Amino acid sequence: MPIVTVQVTREGTTSNRTSVTPEEKAAIIAGVSQVMLDVLNKPLESTYVVIEEVDLDNWGWGGLPTVQYRKNTAEGKA
Repeated sequence: MPIVTVQVTREGTTSNRTSVTPEEKAAIIAGVSQVMLDVLNKPLESTYVVIEEVDLDNWGWGGLPTVQYRKNTAEGKA
């Protein structure tokens, strides 16, 4: 029984949103489950998908908080 955890930032997909929609979560669950079936032959009914929404200020890469990294990238500094 595979358990797949997907972490996404809680910001949503547009600037006026603060979370991922239920429809987007359903699509993630369906897509990840299908990949497990296609790649590892794991039946859909035995695959669990956990979606964790993480506050944006709890993410970072490139040695910077996400907001600063994105700002630097937009300004051509990254």
